[in-house]
Amino acid sequence: MYDIQNFGLTDMIQLGSVLRKLGGNAETMEEVANRIVRQLHDEITYGQPAEKACVLARVFKTHPYGELAPELQTCARAALGETPPTAEMRCLVLLATAGARPEWNSRQQSAGHKAIPLPTMTAVEKLPMIAQLVSQLGFDVNALLDSGSKVVLDLEHSDFNVFHVAEAAGSPHVPAQEEFVLRYGVRSVLGFGGLLPPRDLFAVILFSKASIPRETAELFKTLALSAKLALVPFWERIFQ
Repeated sequence: MYDIQNFGLTDMIQLGSVLRKLGGNAETMEEVANRIVRQLHDEITYGQPAEKACVLARVFKTHPYGELAPELQTCARAALGETPPTAEMRCLVLLATAGARPEWNSRQQSAGHKAIPLPTMTAVEKLPMIAQLVSQLGFDVNALLDSGSKVVLDLEHSDFNVFHVAEAAGSPHVPAQEEFVLRYGVRSVLGFGGLLPPRDLFAVILFSKASIPRETAELFKTLALSAKLALVPFWERIFQ
């Protein structure tokens, strides 16, 4: 167990070692992502007696629309409205989920986050949490969306960053305030991630009932690399 309110360097090293090994004997990236969210959801705690800190833990990955399964393409088209999709259009796809409610433990049961289309910079700006997530993780949003661009920041050769909202209640970067944040007592949001071949973003996002200070969030930069090392061998075998 890792107490998020007393999370220190030793915890970071131990958890990082665990995350790096989660790709063992896996067949797909989705399988590894499920192991990651389950590990974080089950093992990160707060308070005495210890309770699970994460209301919800999720892994997202950008993916070209043209390479998605028909079901996910349908979800993306529904969100696009009248805008026609292109094969190269990036979508933010829910790869794995673990949470306090039964339906939060299957990506297939997600109501609105299975495949979020990202056709333009303007569209991303209308999704404040995603825009802030991509920005804080150190990516150039325009380059990420441009299928011909080679300017995407490769986090392998730079400092890993984190997405951090210390106070989720009232934050413009965390949607669904009434029905999610307040209802389930979400205090802080923490995300970490990086770049996967050939040019896609992955992000692990934790919604915590415990307050997470910036100093603790900074320790998760290293865990981004650990998660990437577990996921990257499966970049050509995504879905189960």
